[in-house]
Amino acid sequence: MRLALFGSPSFAIPTLHALREKHEIVLVVTQPDKPAGRGNKLTSPPLAEEAKKLELRLEQPEKLKKNESFHTLMLELNLEVAITAAYGKILPQSLLDIPKHGFLNVHGSLLPKYRGAAPIQWALINGETETGISIMQTEAGLDTGPVRLVKKLPIEETDNALTLFEKLSKLGSEAMTEALGLLQRGELPSIPQDDSKATHAPQLEKDDGRIRWGESAKQISHRFRGVTAYPGSWTTVKGETLKVHSIAIQNTKGQPGKIIAVSKEGVLVGAGEGSILFKTVQPASKPKMSAHDWANGYRVNVGDTFE
Repeated sequence: MRLALFGSPSFAIPTLHALREKHEIVLVVTQPDKPAGRGNKLTSPPLAEEAKKLELRLEQPEKLKKNESFHTLMLELNLEVAITAAYGKILPQSLLDIPKHGFLNVHGSLLPKYRGAAPIQWALINGETETGISIMQTEAGLDTGPVRLVKKLPIEETDNALTLFEKLSKLGSEAMTEALGLLQRGELPSIPQDDSKATHAPQLEKDDGRIRWGESAKQISHRFRGVTAYPGSWTTVKGETLKVHSIAIQNTKGQPGKIIAVSKEGVLVGAGEGSILFKTVQPASKPKMSAHDWANGYRVNVGDTFE
């Protein structure tokens, strides 16, 4: 099949490689290069870099609406189908109507749960035990289109946003390959979503990483795993922000946010239920260090309270 792939982050790369094995990718579309790093150097999205290596045609339009040149290009390509995988922009209906079979989206949740930009992270934050990939017919709304194919995946207790991202990116490539095979044979189902069961997964913000000490230790751990990639877990003590890189759940009871003990194992802090052991932390403008060394160096003691 003649197709185009719209995506930006590394999540889309396994799909790119899987599609190339059986289909003709005539266009890759990503978001424009953006400043990144300390030097604000213009950096291409990971999918753009991969497309360049494979010498595939690449377009990085600033906008899609009322973009006549891009619209004309899409028409000229005579596409049978277009694929989106974490592209990051809502597509206008005028674009969705161009390919013969429209656009199919690789979405990292079991729709209609977790519509939006961060389904993997919010599934972890909310303590889900199962997730998966939904191949969805793209509509102008936010992840509202009919579901064409579903692949489920258990969430392991050791999973975090990074490991689950990798698992789902691979599963997504497998699901899309299967979906296109069914589409070619006219056997790909189309099941409308039940909007009454929809939940939303908005882009994470810095405050989503803040530890909520009134929550149980298990809930704090869920959030810790969900925000691993961004923004990371953090809390404050004595007016200073502390990033938290490694934790363990404990059963010791204590007042939420109050330090119960400081030992070589780390800093034990009470939660709404149970407690959290800080093992590795990072003070502002400092490198990572053991929680024990941090407590000693910053004169943090039993009874001090995190906020």
